[in-house]
Amino acid sequence: MPKPDTSPLPAPVPSEVIGFIHEVQGPVVVIRCERLPPLRQALSARVDGEELLFEVHQHLDEHHVRAIALHSTAGLSRGIPVIDTGTPLHVPVAPDCLGRVLNMFGRPLDGQPAFVPVTMNNIHGVTRPLHQVRGASEILPVGIKVIDLLCPFVRGGKTGLFGGAGVGKTVLIMEFIHAVSTLHQGSAVFAGVGERIREGHELWHELREAEVMDKALLVFGEMDESPGVRFRIAHSALTYAEYLRDSLQHEVLLLMDNVFRFVQAGSEISSLLGRMPATVGYQPTLGTEVAELEDRINSTDQGAITSVQAVYVPADDMTDPAVTTILGHLDTKVILSRSQAARGIYPAVDPLHSGSRLLDRHVVGDHHYAIAEGVREHLARYRELEDIITMLGIEELSQKDRAIVQRARKLQRYLSQPFHLTAAHTGIAGITVTLADTLTDCEAFLRGHYDGIPEAQCYMRGSMERPTQ
Repeated sequence: MPKPDTSPLPAPVPSEVIGFIHEVQGPVVVIRCERLPPLRQALSARVDGEELLFEVHQHLDEHHVRAIALHSTAGLSRGIPVIDTGTPLHVPVAPDCLGRVLNMFGRPLDGQPAFVPVTMNNIHGVTRPLHQVRGASEILPVGIKVIDLLCPFVRGGKTGLFGGAGVGKTVLIMEFIHAVSTLHQGSAVFAGVGERIREGHELWHELREAEVMDKALLVFGEMDESPGVRFRIAHSALTYAEYLRDSLQHEVLLLMDNVFRFVQAGSEISSLLGRMPATVGYQPTLGTEVAELEDRINSTDQGAITSVQAVYVPADDMTDPAVTTILGHLDTKVILSRSQAARGIYPAVDPLHSGSRLLDRHVVGDHHYAIAEGVREHLARYRELEDIITMLGIEELSQKDRAIVQRARKLQRYLSQPFHLTAAHTGIAGITVTLADTLTDCEAFLRGHYDGIPEAQCYMRGSMERPTQ
């Protein structure tokens, strides 16, 4: 809390000025106001001819508010006039936003001229009435074997990619952009939440080289920006996704990398505002902040927003409070395993811990469900027998278990797949496999049709019958 200020307010200046800078503590700014602006109101000040924006987060007393700066606070000093914009933060939207790289405020980062906005939309959005929200009950094939078979995406639902550092979350997200742009002719909105500038630069160029950038919109809040930007960049990207869904009736894929950094930014803001930390040091408002973001991702009669969210798992601990809070909002969970990556199996999806609420015989049908369960049973039995094989050798197993292990090892390698967006690095052309071919191949593996082929022939290929499709 700032020290009580009993001095009279400065002499009135033009009517739009609401108050003056009273205190600056890093990204936190205390503003002495003539009247209190509402929470989440956008305020601005000018320093050396540049406009700086703030977002109101706390009312301290009848004359002071605490706001988070959305720019660097270098140059701010006590007594600078603060202007009330009259609204929360808004971003410009238009059909021309596709193919662009923007910052949180809708300003271009790609060196191109700013597009002409059709309207300005509030980044906090409008909560949809329950009767306008459409339930998600249809799978969205993405052409990646292990995903479509064991943890299918939900059209209009939310999918989380969980994993520690270096297991392939960002590469998998980039492949989803390619899949939706080519298979479903939809639009992709990518939210770079606390992204490294290197990652954003690589993503931009790889999407251009893959010729899918014209169907994508990249919105970046970089790692070195204010915690207010990293906290609101996902809301800004979601605003663009809602515009594409409602105004242009597009099938929209919303990708967020990384949602954990959104939680970290919220924790940083919470500490700066003086709130008492809660479980494991996270902010006490963790559940509310995640719910406000996740509950805006839904489908309506105008279109669907399908969300894929990369979630960093601290120390590979799936019981971390941030991870479990995010997990409660998802329809599909894709767990990326460090042990799979160590074996060279990419995508490094853990087939036993990943799953989807739509992998149900009433949704995917008896055929798909039976094959998925058969694959899981073989892989689970192989995992149970791994220690015995290591100690005693595979020769000590029964004939039945030996056959299960051999088929499971081939299935494990078959579920690897070369990606389109990594072809330049690996020298292996990317392959898209239909769900029908995946089911046919897995059924043949389970029945023993491929018992006679070596494991190496199952690795990094497409369909067994059409390997170069």
